[in-house]
Amino acid sequence: MINLLIVEDEVTLSNNIKEILADLGEITQVYDGEEGLFEAESGMYDLILLDLMLPEKNGYEVLAELRGKNIQTPVLILTAKDALEDKVTGFQKGADDYLTKPFYREELILRVKALLKRSLGLFAENQLVYKTITCNLATKEASFDDQILPIQGKEFDLLVYFIQNKGVILTKEQIFDRIWGFDSDTTITVVEVYMSHLRKHLKPAGIDQLFKTLRNVGYILQKD
Repeated sequence: MINLLIVEDEVTLSNNIKEILADLGEITQVYDGEEGLFEAESGMYDLILLDLMLPEKNGYEVLAELRGKNIQTPVLILTAKDALEDKVTGFQKGADDYLTKPFYREELILRVKALLKRSLGLFAENQLVYKTITCNLATKEASFDDQILPIQGKEFDLLVYFIQNKGVILTKEQIFDRIWGFDSDTTITVVEVYMSHLRKHLKPAGIDQLFKTLRNVGYILQKD
C-alpha cells in the first residue's frame, strides 16, 4: 500500500487534498512543521505533500532538515507562494515538484502519480516489477512466470516495501512501523516470522537469496 503524508495547517484544505488522493493509498494528515518533520523522519511514506507557511517550522525548514539527514522521500510543495524566487528556493532545498494554490484537482492527481511512478518504479496498470517478480498493486498479487505466488496480506505489503527500497537497509523497527503500525498489538518479532515466509514463497523465482540479513539491524534487498 502506498502511504502519503499531507503537511498542511488549513484543515479544510488538508481534508480536500485527502479526498482527492484517497484512491491512491493510505493518507496521514498533520498540521504543523514539527509534526510533519517527525512523521517524515519515520521513513514510512512514499510521498510528502508539504505546505510552506506552517506553524512551528515552515516548509523550507522541514525540507532542509529532511535532506540534511539524507531522507530522500519525494516532496511535492503545495503553497500559495507563487513568486519565482520561492520556487527556486524550494527546488534548491530539495523539493521534487512545486504546485501553487489554488490548483486543479486533475493536475494534483497527475503530479502525484508522476512522482510515485518515478520514485517507486511503478509501471503501467499499477504494477511494480523487480527482476522476475511482478506485483500488481491493484489486486495485491505477486506473480512469477505468469503464476500467482502465495503471497498475501501483510506479506505482500512487505515485499512491495522492500522492492520500493531495494539497496536500502531497512531496520526491523522501520519495517514493523511501516507494515504493522505504531499501535499494533503484536510485537516486533513478527518481522522475522514474515521474512521467513516471504523468502520461502520467493524461492521458486530465486529472489529469496537476494535478501540479506544484517545481524541485530535488519534486512536489505539487493538492488537491480
